Amino acid sequence: MNTQSNAVPQAAADTRASAKTTSSLAQPFYWSVRRELWENRSLYIAPLAVTAVYLFGFLLYSPKLASNMRAALDMDPMHQRHMLEQPYNFVAVAIMGIAFLIGLLYCVEALYSERRDRSILFWKSMPVSDLTTVLSKAFVPIVFVPLFCFALTVTAQYIMLFLNSAVLAASGLPVAILWSRLALFRTSLMLLYHLVAVHMLWYAPIYAWLLLVSAWARRVPILWAVLPPVAIAMFERVVFHTSYFVSFIGSRFGGDTSAESAAMEQSFPIHPAMHPTPVHFLATPGLWLGLIFAAICLAAAVRLRRYREPI
Repeated sequence: MNTQSNAVPQAAADTRASAKTTSSLAQPFYWSVRRELWENRSLYIAPLAVTAVYLFGFLLYSPKLASNMRAALDMDPMHQRHMLEQPYNFVAVAIMGIAFLIGLLYCVEALYSERRDRSILFWKSMPVSDLTTVLSKAFVPIVFVPLFCFALTVTAQYIMLFLNSAVLAASGLPVAILWSRLALFRTSLMLLYHLVAVHMLWYAPIYAWLLLVSAWARRVPILWAVLPPVAIAMFERVVFHTSYFVSFIGSRFGGDTSAESAAMEQSFPIHPAMHPTPVHFLATPGLWLGLIFAAICLAAAVRLRRYREPI
């Protein structure tokens, strides 16, 4: 009895200690991410601004929705869907395009700017490790920005759908055809799959490379990020008269893997007819090689931040 009664408090103490350790590790990471969002408000203001501008333009366009719907009624279902879904695809393209752009610009400046303004001296005095800092900076473009833009895109599309429905109902046109042709719920699932597969996993080595350059460069990090790939492409072209490296870089930036191009036909527009193949995608060698490269770049960025002096 004594052995059992002693074992229970010991197990409870171990559980509490494990939970406390997990909390102590997660809290600095959480506040580091919050710090990045506080200091880089363009990460969410830019997508919000693009969405607001697009919705304002869509509102001005709404008087023409009834005439477009009358024209769509004379088409077959495939052409109806293609015509009706265009504005919804355009808002997704606009938001995700600006998300990718601000992710690139953020990574180039993330570790360089704190050395340039010497704020790194203050942050290194805080009880936050270099690993936590670099991982939090990688988390922002790889995880936060795509998920935030996904929520923003879905919200904008449903606002557009309800506005469409109100205009059509006021004009005496069938609203059910609009809802059945768009199938926004399944489209949203395909969009989420695209964001996870391409913007999070496939683009991860691009963001990691830019973070590494940001941690290393003493001047103009964007130049040092672009110069090595350009030099490699020029060397290959001059010496071997080939352009495999350019094609490789283009496929990485285009989000075009062999698995996904076969499954999705194209990255855009995203429509319910797509059939994702996650098993095929996860078996793509380029995905895992890219993630290994990303891990190496992040590890090097951690080491550089530990020993790099302010500029």
